[in-house]
Amino acid sequence: MALVTPALLTSLMTGFKQNFEAGKSEAKPQFSKIATVIKSTTKSNTYGWLGKFPSLKQWVGDRTIQSMQAHAYTITNEDYESTVGVDKNDIEDDNLGIYSPVFTEMGRAAEIHPDEMCFPLLSAGFTTLCYDGQNFFDTDHPVAANADGSGATESVANMVDETGSGYTGAPWFLLDTSKALKPIIFQERKKPQLVAMTKNDDEAVFMSKQFRYGVDCRDAAGFGFWQLAFGNKRELTADNLWDAIEKMRAFKADGGRKLGVRPTLLVVPASLEKTATRLLERELDANSSNELKGRVELLVADYL
Repeated sequence: MALVTPALLTSLMTGFKQNFEAGKSEAKPQFSKIATVIKSTTKSNTYGWLGKFPSLKQWVGDRTIQSMQAHAYTITNEDYESTVGVDKNDIEDDNLGIYSPVFTEMGRAAEIHPDEMCFPLLSAGFTTLCYDGQNFFDTDHPVAANADGSGATESVANMVDETGSGYTGAPWFLLDTSKALKPIIFQERKKPQLVAMTKNDDEAVFMSKQFRYGVDCRDAAGFGFWQLAFGNKRELTADNLWDAIEKMRAFKADGGRKLGVRPTLLVVPASLEKTATRLLERELDANSSNELKGRVELLVADYL
Protein backbone atom coordinates (compact mmCIF):
# COMPACT_ATOMS: atom_id res chain seq x y z
CA MET A 1 0.00 0.00 0.00
CA ALA A 2 1.37 3.42 -0.99
CA LEU A 3 1.61 6.16 1.59
CA VAL A 4 -0.17 9.33 0.48
CA THR A 5 2.62 11.84 0.99
CA PRO A 6 2.99 15.39 -0.40
CA ALA A 7 5.74 14.12 -2.69
CA LEU A 8 3.43 11.41 -4.06
CA LEU A 9 0.63 13.91 -4.62
CA THR A 10 3.01 16.24 -6.45
CA SER A 11 4.09 13.34 -8.64
CA LEU A 12 0.46 12.47 -9.34
CA MET A 13 -0.32 16.04 -10.33
CA THR A 14 2.62 15.97 -12.75
CA GLY A 15 1.27 12.80 -14.34
CA PHE A 16 -2.28 14.09 -14.55
CA LYS A 17 -1.00 17.31 -16.15
CA GLN A 18 0.82 15.25 -18.76
CA ASN A 19 -2.43 13.39 -19.52
CA PHE A 20 -4.27 16.72 -19.66
CA GLU A 21 -1.77 18.26 -22.09
CA ALA A 22 -1.80 15.10 -24.21
CA GLY A 23 -5.57 15.45 -24.55
CA LYS A 24 -5.20 19.08 -25.60
CA SER A 25 -2.63 18.20 -28.25
CA GLU A 26 -4.86 15.43 -29.65
CA ALA A 27 -7.83 17.78 -30.09
CA LYS A 28 -8.37 19.55 -33.40
CA PRO A 29 -10.40 22.70 -32.67
CA GLN A 30 -11.99 24.50 -35.63
CA PHE A 31 -13.18 27.76 -34.05
CA SER A 32 -10.24 29.88 -35.25
CA LYS A 33 -11.56 29.45 -38.79
CA ILE A 34 -14.66 31.52 -37.99
CA ALA A 35 -13.82 33.48 -34.83
CA THR A 36 -11.42 36.23 -33.84
CA VAL A 37 -9.99 35.80 -30.33
CA ILE A 38 -10.31 38.96 -28.26
CA LYS A 39 -8.36 39.07 -25.00
CA SER A 40 -10.57 40.29 -22.17
CA THR A 41 -9.38 41.80 -18.90
CA THR A 42 -12.73 42.63 -17.32
CA LYS A 43 -16.07 41.04 -16.50
CA SER A 44 -17.45 42.04 -19.91
CA ASN A 45 -16.43 43.86 -23.09
CA THR A 46 -18.56 46.40 -24.93
CA TYR A 47 -17.96 46.63 -28.68
CA GLY A 48 -19.11 50.13 -29.51
CA TRP A 49 -17.14 50.20 -32.75
CA LEU A 50 -19.17 47.47 -34.42
CA GLY A 51 -20.96 48.93 -37.40
CA LYS A 52 -18.03 51.09 -38.51
CA PHE A 53 -15.82 49.80 -41.31
CA PRO A 54 -12.77 52.14 -41.44
CA SER A 55 -11.92 53.63 -44.84
CA LEU A 56 -9.59 56.24 -46.34
CA LYS A 57 -10.81 59.46 -47.93
CA GLN A 58 -9.09 62.44 -49.50
CA TRP A 59 -7.59 64.70 -46.83
CA VAL A 60 -8.98 68.18 -47.40
CA GLY A 61 -8.76 70.61 -44.48
CA ASP A 62 -8.90 69.07 -41.01
CA ARG A 63 -9.13 65.36 -40.46
CA THR A 64 -12.63 63.88 -40.34
CA ILE A 65 -12.93 61.94 -37.09
CA GLN A 66 -15.17 58.91 -37.37
CA SER A 67 -17.14 58.56 -34.18
CA MET A 68 -17.90 55.03 -33.07
CA GLN A 69 -21.62 54.35 -33.07
CA ALA A 70 -22.77 53.51 -29.54
CA HIS A 71 -24.49 50.24 -30.31
CA ALA A 72 -23.55 49.03 -26.82
CA TYR A 73 -23.12 45.41 -27.91
CA THR A 74 -21.75 43.74 -24.80
CA ILE A 75 -20.34 40.23 -24.38
CA THR A 76 -20.19 39.08 -20.75
CA ASN A 77 -17.71 36.44 -19.69
CA GLU A 78 -19.01 33.28 -18.03
CA ASP A 79 -17.34 30.63 -15.87
CA TYR A 80 -16.89 27.02 -17.03
CA GLU A 81 -15.46 24.04 -15.16
CA SER A 82 -14.96 20.28 -15.13
CA THR A 83 -13.96 18.42 -11.96
CA VAL A 84 -12.80 14.89 -11.22
CA GLY A 85 -12.66 13.25 -7.80
CA VAL A 86 -9.84 10.75 -7.14
CA ASP A 87 -10.55 8.33 -4.31
CA LYS A 88 -7.83 8.17 -1.66
CA ASN A 89 -8.11 4.39 -1.63
CA ASP A 90 -7.18 4.26 -5.32
CA ILE A 91 -4.00 6.20 -4.54
CA GLU A 92 -3.12 3.95 -1.63
CA ASP A 93 -3.83 0.85 -3.74
CA ASP A 94 -1.85 2.19 -6.72
CA ASN A 95 -4.98 1.94 -8.86
CA LEU A 96 -4.49 5.15 -10.83
CA GLY A 97 -4.44 3.86 -14.40
CA ILE A 98 -8.19 4.24 -14.55
CA TYR A 99 -7.84 8.03 -14.23
CA SER A 100 -5.40 8.65 -17.08
CA PRO A 101 -8.06 8.55 -19.83
CA VAL A 102 -10.27 10.84 -17.74
CA PHE A 103 -7.61 13.56 -17.58
CA THR A 104 -6.77 13.07 -21.25
CA GLU A 105 -10.42 13.60 -22.13
CA MET A 106 -10.55 16.61 -19.81
CA GLY A 107 -7.70 18.15 -21.80
CA ARG A 108 -9.46 17.45 -25.09
CA ALA A 109 -12.67 18.97 -23.75
CA ALA A 110 -10.82 22.12 -22.65
CA GLU A 111 -9.27 22.50 -26.10
CA ILE A 112 -12.53 22.13 -28.05
CA HIS A 113 -14.54 24.24 -25.58
CA PRO A 114 -14.31 27.31 -27.90
CA ASP A 115 -15.81 25.19 -30.71
CA GLU A 116 -18.77 24.40 -28.48
CA MET A 117 -19.16 28.13 -27.82
CA CYS A 118 -18.71 29.52 -31.34
CA PHE A 119 -20.34 27.16 -33.84
CA PRO A 120 -23.77 26.94 -32.14
CA LEU A 121 -23.89 30.75 -32.45
CA LEU A 122 -24.22 30.37 -36.22
CA SER A 123 -27.38 28.30 -35.87
CA ALA A 124 -28.63 30.63 -33.12
CA GLY A 125 -27.97 33.65 -35.34
CA PHE A 126 -31.42 33.42 -36.92
CA THR A 127 -33.01 34.25 -33.56
CA THR A 128 -30.26 36.10 -31.63
CA LEU A 129 -29.63 39.84 -31.75
CA CYS A 130 -26.34 41.37 -32.87
CA TYR A 131 -24.96 44.91 -32.56
CA ASP A 132 -27.60 46.67 -34.70
CA GLY A 133 -30.56 45.32 -32.73
CA GLN A 134 -31.55 42.86 -35.45
CA ASN A 135 -31.01 39.11 -35.45
CA PHE A 136 -27.53 38.32 -36.71
CA PHE A 137 -29.11 36.61 -39.73
CA ASP A 138 -32.01 38.83 -40.74
CA THR A 139 -33.83 40.30 -43.72
CA ASP A 140 -33.84 43.93 -42.57
CA HIS A 141 -30.46 45.07 -41.32
CA PRO A 142 -30.53 48.89 -41.56
CA VAL A 143 -27.92 50.59 -43.77
CA ALA A 144 -28.07 54.40 -43.65
CA ALA A 145 -27.95 56.70 -46.65
CA ASN A 146 -25.13 58.82 -45.15
CA ALA A 147 -21.72 57.75 -43.92
CA ASP A 148 -22.38 59.24 -40.49
CA GLY A 149 -25.36 56.92 -40.00
CA SER A 150 -27.98 59.56 -40.75
CA GLY A 151 -30.55 59.69 -43.51
CA ALA A 152 -33.02 57.15 -44.80
CA THR A 153 -32.15 53.53 -44.22
CA GLU A 154 -32.26 50.59 -46.58
CA SER A 155 -33.11 47.09 -45.34
CA VAL A 156 -30.47 44.53 -46.28
CA ALA A 157 -30.78 40.76 -45.90
CA ASN A 158 -27.96 38.40 -45.01
CA MET A 159 -30.12 35.30 -45.05
CA VAL A 160 -32.56 33.29 -47.16
CA ASP A 161 -35.18 31.16 -45.41
CA GLU A 162 -37.14 28.71 -47.56
CA THR A 163 -38.46 26.55 -44.75
CA GLY A 164 -41.92 27.94 -45.50
CA SER A 165 -41.58 26.53 -49.02
CA GLY A 166 -40.88 23.04 -47.79
CA TYR A 167 -37.14 23.01 -47.08
CA THR A 168 -36.47 20.77 -44.07
CA GLY A 169 -32.69 20.37 -44.22
CA ALA A 170 -30.02 21.83 -41.96
CA PRO A 171 -28.86 25.47 -42.33
CA TRP A 172 -25.55 26.21 -44.03
CA PHE A 173 -23.41 29.32 -43.86
CA LEU A 174 -21.16 31.34 -46.14
CA LEU A 175 -18.54 33.51 -44.39
CA ASP A 176 -15.88 36.06 -45.21
CA THR A 177 -13.02 35.20 -42.87
CA SER A 178 -10.38 37.31 -44.63
CA LYS A 179 -10.82 40.40 -42.43
CA ALA A 180 -9.10 41.23 -39.14
CA LEU A 181 -12.42 40.62 -37.40
CA LYS A 182 -14.16 37.39 -38.31
CA PRO A 183 -17.96 36.94 -38.11
CA ILE A 184 -17.75 35.43 -34.60
CA ILE A 185 -15.93 36.84 -31.56
CA PHE A 186 -14.42 34.48 -28.99
CA GLN A 187 -13.74 36.53 -25.88
CA GLU A 188 -11.05 34.97 -23.68
CA ARG A 189 -10.81 36.12 -20.07
CA LYS A 190 -8.91 33.15 -18.61
CA LYS A 191 -7.52 30.11 -20.40
CA PRO A 192 -8.35 26.63 -19.06
CA GLN A 193 -6.17 25.79 -16.06
CA LEU A 194 -5.79 22.46 -14.26
CA VAL A 195 -5.87 22.91 -10.48
CA ALA A 196 -6.00 20.53 -7.52
CA MET A 197 -7.26 20.31 -3.93
CA THR A 198 -5.02 17.65 -2.41
CA LYS A 199 -4.23 18.73 1.14
CA ASN A 200 -5.14 16.19 3.78
CA ASP A 201 -7.01 18.87 5.72
CA ASP A 202 -9.17 19.84 2.72
CA GLU A 203 -12.78 19.18 3.64
CA ALA A 204 -13.48 16.69 0.82
CA VAL A 205 -10.32 14.73 1.67
CA PHE A 206 -11.10 14.71 5.38
CA MET A 207 -14.81 13.90 5.04
CA SER A 208 -14.97 11.77 1.87
CA LYS A 209 -11.40 10.56 1.21
CA GLN A 210 -11.55 12.35 -2.14
CA PHE A 211 -8.86 14.42 -3.81
CA ARG A 212 -10.30 16.86 -6.35
CA TYR A 213 -8.78 17.90 -9.67
CA GLY A 214 -10.45 20.34 -12.01
CA VAL A 215 -10.13 22.64 -14.96
CA ASP A 216 -11.80 26.03 -15.15
CA CYS A 217 -11.88 28.97 -17.54
CA ARG A 218 -13.71 32.24 -18.18
CA ASP A 219 -14.82 33.28 -21.64
CA ALA A 220 -17.75 34.01 -23.92
CA ALA A 221 -18.67 34.17 -27.59
CA GLY A 222 -20.65 36.72 -29.57
CA PHE A 223 -21.25 38.19 -33.00
CA GLY A 224 -19.04 40.48 -35.06
CA PHE A 225 -20.09 42.14 -38.32
CA TRP A 226 -23.24 40.63 -39.83
CA GLN A 227 -21.96 41.71 -43.24
CA LEU A 228 -19.35 38.95 -43.09
CA ALA A 229 -21.86 36.09 -42.90
CA PHE A 230 -24.82 34.77 -44.87
CA GLY A 231 -27.21 32.22 -43.40
CA ASN A 232 -29.10 29.80 -45.61
CA LYS A 233 -32.16 27.72 -44.81
CA ARG A 234 -32.47 26.44 -48.34
CA GLU A 235 -31.09 23.60 -50.42
CA LEU A 236 -27.32 23.61 -50.87
CA THR A 237 -26.95 23.87 -54.63
CA ALA A 238 -24.52 25.59 -56.99
CA ASP A 239 -27.11 28.23 -57.89
CA ASN A 240 -27.95 28.97 -54.25
CA LEU A 241 -24.28 29.17 -53.29
CA TRP A 242 -23.59 31.59 -56.15
CA ASP A 243 -26.62 33.62 -55.08
CA ALA A 244 -25.22 33.94 -51.53
CA ILE A 245 -21.80 34.90 -52.92
CA GLU A 246 -23.30 37.61 -55.15
CA LYS A 247 -25.44 39.04 -52.36
CA MET A 248 -22.46 39.25 -49.99
CA ARG A 249 -20.28 40.88 -52.65
CA ALA A 250 -22.90 43.63 -52.97
CA PHE A 251 -22.97 44.58 -49.26
CA LYS A 252 -22.31 48.27 -48.58
CA ALA A 253 -21.53 50.40 -45.55
CA ASP A 254 -23.50 53.46 -44.47
CA GLY A 255 -23.27 56.03 -47.24
CA GLY A 256 -23.17 53.46 -50.01
CA ARG A 257 -19.45 52.60 -49.87
CA LYS A 258 -18.68 49.10 -51.13
CA LEU A 259 -17.30 46.89 -48.36
CA GLY A 260 -15.37 44.52 -50.61
CA VAL A 261 -16.77 41.44 -48.87
CA ARG A 262 -15.18 38.29 -50.30
CA PRO A 263 -16.77 35.02 -49.17
CA THR A 264 -14.03 32.54 -48.34
CA LEU A 265 -15.57 29.76 -46.26
CA LEU A 266 -18.58 27.46 -46.60
CA VAL A 267 -19.58 26.06 -43.20
CA VAL A 268 -21.87 23.02 -43.14
CA PRO A 269 -22.95 20.42 -40.57
CA ALA A 270 -22.00 16.77 -41.01
CA SER A 271 -25.37 16.05 -42.64
CA LEU A 272 -24.39 18.22 -45.63
CA GLU A 273 -20.77 17.07 -45.94
CA LYS A 274 -21.38 14.82 -48.94
CA THR A 275 -23.36 17.47 -50.82
CA ALA A 276 -20.85 20.22 -50.06
CA THR A 277 -17.85 18.06 -50.97
CA ARG A 278 -19.34 17.20 -54.34
CA LEU A 279 -20.30 20.82 -54.93
CA LEU A 280 -16.82 22.24 -54.25
CA GLU A 281 -14.43 19.44 -55.12
CA ARG A 282 -15.93 17.20 -57.81
CA GLU A 283 -14.61 17.44 -61.36
CA LEU A 284 -17.32 17.46 -64.05
CA ASP A 285 -17.22 15.77 -67.47
CA ALA A 286 -14.96 16.68 -70.37
CA ASN A 287 -17.44 19.16 -71.77
CA SER A 288 -17.78 21.30 -68.65
CA SER A 289 -15.85 22.28 -65.53
CA ASN A 290 -16.84 22.90 -61.93
CA GLU A 291 -16.76 26.69 -61.64
CA LEU A 292 -17.08 26.42 -57.83
CA LYS A 293 -14.05 24.17 -57.43
CA GLY A 294 -11.57 26.07 -55.26
CA ARG A 295 -13.87 29.11 -55.05
CA VAL A 296 -14.38 28.79 -51.29
CA GLU A 297 -12.95 26.56 -48.57
CA LEU A 298 -15.17 23.88 -47.04
CA LEU A 299 -15.46 23.48 -43.27
CA VAL A 300 -17.54 20.59 -41.91
CA ALA A 301 -18.19 21.77 -38.37
CA ASP A 302 -18.26 19.16 -35.62
CA TYR A 303 -20.33 21.31 -33.26
CA LEU A 304 -22.70 23.10 -35.63
